[in-house]
Amino acid sequence: MAPAFICVGLSHKQAPIAVREQLSVTAEALPERLRAFSAVSGVHELFLVSTCNRFELFAIVERGEIGADLVQSLGAAAIPHALVRQGDEALRHLFRVAASLDSMVVGEAQILGQVKDAWARAQETQVSGAQIERVMARVLGSAKRVRTETAIARGAVSISSVAVELAGKALGQLRGATALLVGAGEMAQLAARELQAAGAKELIVVNRSPARAEELAREVGGVAASLTELPALLEKADVCLFSAAVQTPLVTREQMARVVKARRYRPLFLVDLSLPRNVESSVNELENLYVYDLDDLEAVAAQNRELREGELEKAEKIVEEELQAMLRDRRERNAAPVVARLRAQAQAIADAELARTLSQLQGLNEKQEKSVRAMAQAIVNKLLHSPTQQLRAEVAGDKQDLARAAAALFELPEEP
Repeated sequence: MAPAFICVGLSHKQAPIAVREQLSVTAEALPERLRAFSAVSGVHELFLVSTCNRFELFAIVERGEIGADLVQSLGAAAIPHALVRQGDEALRHLFRVAASLDSMVVGEAQILGQVKDAWARAQETQVSGAQIERVMARVLGSAKRVRTETAIARGAVSISSVAVELAGKALGQLRGATALLVGAGEMAQLAARELQAAGAKELIVVNRSPARAEELAREVGGVAASLTELPALLEKADVCLFSAAVQTPLVTREQMARVVKARRYRPLFLVDLSLPRNVESSVNELENLYVYDLDDLEAVAAQNRELREGELEKAEKIVEEELQAMLRDRRERNAAPVVARLRAQAQAIADAELARTLSQLQGLNEKQEKSVRAMAQAIVNKLLHSPTQQLRAEVAGDKQDLARAAAALFELPEEP
């Protein structure tokens, strides 16, 4: 049985953030997690795409049923939500993910880099090999075509830009507002530029690494502050965007209850872009405090998808073209061993009969012997031309039955 390509996991489409954050894996813990998945019986190669909106394992396995074993390894919280995709469906999903067609914010550029990085980490951990490499060559080429041949990336094209758009709607406008950024990674960098463009009066950047905070603050004309100043900064900010990579909340209900009183119940908007979340979910229960997490961004993201509906159709067509081209190539490769074995067997029979015939024909000169050899070769070629052409065409059209029938009809030896 040929190995199967599968995808096991979930995204924002199947599971709420409370489930997704239980699956979140840090960069430090990723190699160990990859090795654990790789140790599941029947798994040959794999890589894991773990982002704020998805946790999906792509793997080459002995048989498709192994997907059920991998689901069990995700943990109790994930099992009711996890999907197992197999074969062409799994490949199509990977193509769509890399092209940002399955993202919350369709057209966002970050996911392609995340997929590349996920594959690179799997290679470093030595759990990904040649089969996935062939798939990824097509996947990355397809994603590049989508970005260069369509306008799908126009408009709000990142989670951060959608978050800033949501904050602007919540406040009425961002011009003149004081914005606090907790975190200085890629999401914070994108959000800072969006806030600056929207006219925010003051940008304050807080990060565990003061150097990163200062670097981002200089870039956007803001100021850097220490994480220890967070309570005081929350008292003065109009909107706060969180994107820090931490495993426990930075902001608790108890802490924010004091902040609300200090603000004299002036409204404060907190947008949490992190997974796990930086803000305790119960904070939203406090008066005049409005907390938005990744799941709350879906409505704004849906509007952006509608604006790019025409480009979406173009992108989907490109993805399908690239997928079908890859599948055709793979089927032709699958046909090649049968064709080669058929030709090898026919040639062996012809060579044996030729040797027997030449031994019985005495007195042939060199030219005559050459003519007999050419005739034997011509018979082999003419007899096999039509069958081998038909085999290639049928297998390329995904009809494997003919290849199996040919192997049985001619009693071809098993492929080494």
